[in-house]
Amino acid sequence: MNIKKVSEQLEITPDTIRYYERIGLVPPINRNKNGVRDFTDLDIQRLDFIKCMRHAGLSIESLHEYMHLYSLNDDRTIPARKRILEEEAEKLDERIASLQETRAYLQHKIDIYESKLTKVADDLKLSE
Repeated sequence: MNIKKVSEQLEITPDTIRYYERIGLVPPINRNKNGVRDFTDLDIQRLDFIKCMRHAGLSIESLHEYMHLYSLNDDRTIPARKRILEEEAEKLDERIASLQETRAYLQHKIDIYESKLTKVADDLKLSE
């Protein structure tokens, strides 16, 4: 599959895919006889994993370390890979908690305005 089709399937820009390849997040993609990238199912799975992890907030550095350990194909790296994911999950939990606090504050403000609107509506009815 070529880069255009992969980018459409995964909803990642071709530039992002090229960047991930350039910095080594994914191994070099094989090219066909015309020099066009020819993505395998494994390449697409890796890119999908990277997309998911980036969406979760993993830094490029953490992803790079994780993908390097994964590429070693050595079960002895499992504890290190697990540690990376646990650390990132903890960061994500902190961000979620912060967002929940922000959401609660916004709801509080919405409730205040709703109360004020109700009062204004009641005052208008009384003045009619």
